[in-house]
Amino acid sequence: MAWIYLVIAGVFEVIWAIGLKYSHGFTKLFPSLITLGGMVVSFYLLSLAIKSLPIGTAYAIWTGIGALGVVLIGIFLFNEPANILRILFLCLIMVGIIGLKLTSV
Repeated sequence: MAWIYLVIAGVFEVIWAIGLKYSHGFTKLFPSLITLGGMVVSFYLLSLAIKSLPIGTAYAIWTGIGALGVVLIGIFLFNEPANILRILFLCLIMVGIIGLKLTSV
């Protein structure tokens, strides 16, 4: 169950990070509420996951999922660059996430 919590926490990290962009420095109410709600859910689920997963592994995977998701959404939603080096480094983040999962207890 901890791995499920961790993956969902990573998804909510993406939600709050994107919400942060739309909140315009917490000056827009609805995006700000989504951002804060996403933060609460993300941190809560991370806290459940680290009850049984190593903190280093869980934190690295949580931030990896968040980084990967935010970069991909940035590419598709905000027209950020999608050059070969960015894609390569995204693949390396994915390899790191998979490697940590495979080598954890």
